[in-house]
Amino acid sequence: MMTDMLRAVILGIVEGVTEFLPVSSTGHLLLAERFFNLGEGNFWKSFAILIQLGAILAILALYFVKLWRVALGMFTNADDRRFVIGVLVAFLPAVVIGLIAGKYIKEFLFNPWVVCFTLIVGGAVLLWVDQLDLKVYEDDATRFPLLMYFWIGVAQCLAMIPGVSRSGASIVAAMLLGADKRSAAEFSFFLAIPTMVGAFAYDFYKNRADFTSDNLSVIAVGFVVSFITAMIVVRAFLNFVTRRGFTFFAWWRVIVGTLGLIALAMGR
Repeated sequence: MMTDMLRAVILGIVEGVTEFLPVSSTGHLLLAERFFNLGEGNFWKSFAILIQLGAILAILALYFVKLWRVALGMFTNADDRRFVIGVLVAFLPAVVIGLIAGKYIKEFLFNPWVVCFTLIVGGAVLLWVDQLDLKVYEDDATRFPLLMYFWIGVAQCLAMIPGVSRSGASIVAAMLLGADKRSAAEFSFFLAIPTMVGAFAYDFYKNRADFTSDNLSVIAVGFVVSFITAMIVVRAFLNFVTRRGFTFFAWWRVIVGTLGLIALAMGR
């Protein structure tokens, strides 16, 4: 019998590894819960959202100097102020779509069949984009044009469908709009901060009755594991995609999605 602590460790690792890779952390968590019985009931569904904050804190730690400079300069420096506005502009579409359709998306699309199909389709899209001879106009995630920030935010809304990948959607959109691979990935990190903090706050408030002193230690373990894992993965990811692109992650998606479909077809 798997203990709650062991479940928390495994789910924390899955979250930390997949959150900022273009492979869909939500999709991987749903499949892990389905095939390995790692989480059942309202608590574990909310747990998956709450430990995302650990991954977000990893981004804040890694980019603390840059983000602190922007925070101090946004009232006096036009470039810093425009970047903050750009992040908010990119975040806004997800807020609107989430309020309008979030309930229906969770009700009808949060199932392993959808996850597996979208993993495969998303992998094909990544392969396609990685092979395009795209012209690069932007190499600094804090200096994209405001309209570019907006369209990246619109693309991110596709990630409300589990398996699409929030980071994958924003990275692909940024590259198609002229960003290089590194700055596209970095902006997906920055955009994750308001997006995931918002999801955390909403889910915590909605399901606050499920959290008691008995399971705070379980949440803490998942949180810490997610934080440490994300710190390691983000550094390695940026260096990897700068040199080799996204082909590895595209095939990762295709293989996981295909294995998931096979397992579902066999009644798992």
